[in-house]
Order: sequence, then C-alpha cells, then structure tokens
Amino acid sequence: MKYTRIYFPILSLLLLILTAGQSQSQDFKWASDGASFYQVEAEGIVQLNMPDNSETLVIPSEWMTPAGEKPLQVRDFSFSQDGKKLLIYTNTRKVWRLDTEGDYWVLDLESKKLQQVGKELPASSLRFAKLSPDGSQIAYVSEFNLYLEDLASEKITALTTDGTRKLINGTFDWAYEEEFACRDGFQWSPDGKKISFWQLDAEKIPDYDMVNFTDSVYSKIIPVEYPTVGQAPSPARIGVIELANQNLTWLAIPGDPQQHYLPRMEWNSADFLLVQQLNRKQNHSKIFGVDVAKNQVKLISEETDEAWIDVLSTWENVYALTYRHEFKWLNDRKEFLWSSDKDGWRHLYRIGLDGKETLITKGKYDVMNLVHFDEKKNVVYFHASPENATQKYLYKTRLDGKGEAERVSPEDQEGTHNYIISPNGQYAMHSFQNHRTRMMMEWIELPKHQALNETTGIQNLMGNAQPNAVEEFFTIKLADGTEMDGWMVKPTDFDPSKKYPVVFYVYTEPWGANVKDTYGVGRNRLYDGNMAEDGYIYISLDNRGTPAPKGRAWRKSIYRQIGRLNISDQAEAAKQIVAWDFVDPERVAVWGWSGGGSATLNLMFQYPEIYKTGISIAAVANQMTYDNIYQERYMGLPQENPEDFIAGSPITYAKNLEGNLLYIHGTGDDNVHYNNAEMLVNELIKHGKLFQFMPYPNRSHSISEGEGTNTHLKKLYTDYLKKHCPPGGR
Repeated sequence: MKYTRIYFPILSLLLLILTAGQSQSQDFKWASDGASFYQVEAEGIVQLNMPDNSETLVIPSEWMTPAGEKPLQVRDFSFSQDGKKLLIYTNTRKVWRLDTEGDYWVLDLESKKLQQVGKELPASSLRFAKLSPDGSQIAYVSEFNLYLEDLASEKITALTTDGTRKLINGTFDWAYEEEFACRDGFQWSPDGKKISFWQLDAEKIPDYDMVNFTDSVYSKIIPVEYPTVGQAPSPARIGVIELANQNLTWLAIPGDPQQHYLPRMEWNSADFLLVQQLNRKQNHSKIFGVDVAKNQVKLISEETDEAWIDVLSTWENVYALTYRHEFKWLNDRKEFLWSSDKDGWRHLYRIGLDGKETLITKGKYDVMNLVHFDEKKNVVYFHASPENATQKYLYKTRLDGKGEAERVSPEDQEGTHNYIISPNGQYAMHSFQNHRTRMMMEWIELPKHQALNETTGIQNLMGNAQPNAVEEFFTIKLADGTEMDGWMVKPTDFDPSKKYPVVFYVYTEPWGANVKDTYGVGRNRLYDGNMAEDGYIYISLDNRGTPAPKGRAWRKSIYRQIGRLNISDQAEAAKQIVAWDFVDPERVAVWGWSGGGSATLNLMFQYPEIYKTGISIAAVANQMTYDNIYQERYMGLPQENPEDFIAGSPITYAKNLEGNLLYIHGTGDDNVHYNNAEMLVNELIKHGKLFQFMPYPNRSHSISEGEGTNTHLKKLYTDYLKKHCPPGGR
C-alpha cells in the first residue's frame, strides 16, 4: 500500500520534537540509508521516504498479532542488524520514572513467525531485551538477573543467578537510574560471543520504607534501596561473560568501588571495552580502556574540576525510554567524541585511544548538545546560542577542529530551534518556536536548510503565524554585575497606574532553567484559569547555577551553595521588581516543585520581608535526606563540609516563617521522600508557625496518580493563591 502524506501524525511529531537532537522517540526509527524512517501507526509499522514523504506499510498489524489475540500494542521496536527480524516491546509497566519492564516478541519478517521470548518468566518482567548481532539469540534482564535465549530452540539460559533486590545484575538501583540515566545495564560484544554487564551491590545501602496506607486495611511497606547524602555509593563492577562456556570475568578496574561510580561502558571492538569511572565527589573522571582477553586496564583520558564534572547534560532528553550513554566513534573507532567545559565553556573534543585530544568547537559559547556528525563530510552539527541564553539554534563546524562555528538556523527566525537529522545528514525534521509564535515544523534538506515543501515550510508560514505577545523577556542586573534573564506575563488589562500582585515561579537548581524563549513558557499549568485575565503579574528568573548556556563559571558558581547563592540571587532580583511602580509589595507570592519547592521554602524563610505567600510542592526540606549522587555532586561530602548542607536546607530557617505557606507532598514519593515533609512540619510546629499542609496519599513525586488528583491539586493551588495573594490591580 502506498500513498503520500505531507506530515506524519501530529502527536508522534510533537513527541519527536520534544526529544529533537537528544534521543529518538521510541516510535520513530531512521532507516540505515538515512533517506527514510519507520513509524508506528494504527495499521502497523510504516516506512516514510524522503524527499516526497511517500508512505509504505511494511509491517501490517496482522503480522504483530498473536494467535487468537488482539494486535500487540507497540511501545518500542527495533530491527535486527540484518533487517530480517523485528523486536517488539509491549505490555509495559513503570519502574521508577519510566515503563522499563514489559514483554518482548520477535517477528521473523521472512517466515512471519511471531514468538514471545521469556515465556517461562513472570509476565511484564523483562527489561532491555536485545537481539544478538547475528539475530539468532536474545538477551534480557528479569528480576535482577541476566538471561540468554536461543530463538530457534527457545531454550533460556540464566547467565546470572545471584540477583536480588540488593544485588542487581544488568540494570541499576534507583540512584544510578535517576541521576546518571543508567537503566540498560548490559551490552553484546560486536562479534556476539560475549556480554558485558554491570552488577551493583546495594546490600549496605539502607532502605527507605515507603508506606501504602490506601490499598488495604493493613498498611504495606515498600522498601527502596536509597543511598542518602553521606552514604558511600553502592559498589559497582562490570563483568564479561563468554557465552560459549559461560565463563565470567570481572574487569580489573582500579580503585575502591565504594568510592567511585561507573556511569558509562561500551565495546570498542570484540575484545576491547571503554569504561568511565567517576570518583565519589564527581570531580575526577577517568576513561579506561580494557583488554578483555587479558583483563588489562589502561588509562586513556582523565579530567578534574574544582566543582563537578557532568556525566549528563540537562539539554539532553535523559528521560527518553531508549536513552543510553554512547561513545560517538571516529577514525575507524580509534577516536571518540567527548564534551567538557574544561576551558570555561562546554565544548566538543575528539579523544584518541592513545589519549590525544583535539578541541573541535572553539569560542565563548556552550555546546548545548550534539545533533549529528559526518566524518566523510568533515562536519559536526550541534545546538548552541552564543548571543542569547534563552534561545537555541543549529550550528555546524569542521569535525577536525580547524573551523569556526557557523549558524545554520535561519537568521530571521529568532527563538528556539530543534532538529532531528537523518543518519546520512541529508534530511532533518526542524521545529521552530518562540514566546510569540506557536511551534511550527517542516522537513528540510541540509546543508542549505532548504524546505522540502516550500508551501508548508516555516519560512512561508511565518507570515501567517498568529502572534502571541503575552510574555515579555527582560534582564535584571544585580549589585555585583550578574545579569539574570527573566520573563514576565502582565495582566491582560494592565494599567501602569495601578499596583498588581506578582507571583514568582522558581526552580533555581543545576538541573533546570525556566527562562526559555518557547511558546507558552509563561503559562502556569497548576492555575485553574488564566492568571493574566485574573490580574496577576507572573514572573520567572534564572539565577546563577541554573543550566543556562552561559559558560562554566555561571553554571558551577553554585557549588556548595545550593540554598544560598540561588536564593540570594532570586531575592535580590525580587527586591528590584517589588520596587517597580506597578507591583504591590504586599502581594508577593512564590511557588515551585521539587527543587523549586525547596527554593520556595528557602525564600519564604530567609526573606520573609519580600515573599508573603508561598506554595511549595515535593520539596527537599533537609538536604541530608536526598540521594548521594545528586546532592554530593553539587554540595561536596557532608563528612567534610556539613555546614554547607545545614546552611542550604530550608528546615534550618523554618523558625523565620511569617507569611502564608501551603506545603504539599506525596506520601509515596520515591524521589524526594515524605520524611522531608514530616521533618519540616515538626520544625514549624516547634516554633509555633501556622501553615496549611496537604499530604497526597500514596502519590509519587509527580502527584499524578489516583482519580481526581490533578483537578484537586489545581483547585487547592488556585484557591490558596487567590485567598492569600488576591488578584487584580489596585
């Protein structure tokens, strides 16, 4: 069946754009030729061809239908290396943030045979299944052990048998998954004769016991192995299994495994592995090369930083289902691409297996993320925004490091761009938006950035775009010269002769920036109604320490100062704003979620003269309760500098509360645990402080589970804000 379509379904497209330049959507796969891609649709998996976007149904849903059952609901899919088999992921369930457990089926595209793998194991218990390079076998994890299955005989072999909730094979514990985005914990060797895998030993990590009070007349304890700040890391090691005889070798990575992390591992060749080791403080990174046959380890590259070294970039979509740390290989796999801000800016380097480094990108700008590279054409594409940290553009330069960065995104399209570039670098899905313009999308051809269909291209559509000038972008200069970017939404019927209430939306920590030139950035999704129409000024500001592309000094100035530098920056900026003629200093509110909830508490407690009303959701009230990987990365070790943890924790200042506080937390939060709330409530009670507290029973960090939850939360938030910070000009 063939027919032509200009664009594929909008929901899939939006998902693609949200992950552009970062990680593919799970229902979108480029074909190896780079001139077509595969996508899941109602009738099956279709192939769309460039440049005309003609569509061919290549795998009908009937082929993916078990006998006597309904068609499989495809959550993810992949092809074998020879293209003769299709691996289907379905019937999934959530593990922490993502639905990484489920069932797997293999479809033989020649015989049309559809078989479920791991049938002897519990339903929806398989994780990260991968076909062998020759497509004859499949490996997967189930209940903390690694398995191998022969597809012809359906024989299942347990490659590990010692796995438990505390001894984890082929996947990771909560902290590794949350903070390093490590989920898939095993890899096939290129020749298919070996499998390498991580093993984490969490035996010495105390459990945090969550309690489910709602699903039974008796409470249920839900233990989570959770290493809080100050706890030594779960020892991690990497093993290699010879599949012919199941011999297991543990790699001889040097150092004390209780004092370092192993966040990255990948095969370079059939007998050579690369492993990244990060010390506990996360300010010393080493890349080791391992000769697997001899179990000999050599240091290839290392880097140190006075603050911390980023394993992840907040500009990457690390929460995509298929995200995996990958080395980007060059020069017949003798070199790889690497990012570092060692020269003061986040740049791309090429590093050889001999340790030789070449700086590729140069200048006073941050490479936000790598989008595509082509060794034959000597070009690398990346996102950056040298002139405006609230925006994002596509740039390119020479891959050999001998060129200067050139902007590829059109000069007359100021705002935020995203690109998904085909493997051959010829085609790309391009999106554009800014705070005045809704997201628009087009297919383009590179390197000229030419729209494949001029009629539906962004350049042609710009003239018909409906402007939305709700948000205003501005900067605030602090006393020391620091400039903070911000956006503001004024009341619809704004009258400069009147004074209006102001509501600050905050996050403030190193994992997120709020001030981005995107459409709808100033919309408050928790407010039940329209803040502008009701008469609020809504503002957000990015302080030092947020991951704006402003260089290393900006981003890492917050080291050991979370809860202080970010809070003082926000408060100093707020003082200037409150002094504006049209702002009512008696109606100043602040709110945030997670790290933003922590900031809300600190602002309310440390600067009660400014902030009169606060709504804090899922906050870390005591930094000593949060996980070791995140908190020690940015704050150091509490054994060495406990005063910084105390000085940055909201609970330290709870006695200063003067205004109106609404404090919200889910009792089933596996990320920021509920004991934060109990500790802070206790402290507020001790000092006789009155406040409103809302625990959401058995809800996680997102407070999204359960019938009526979202509606209830919005009403609670909105009613409290209107009562204690009334809208409208006066």
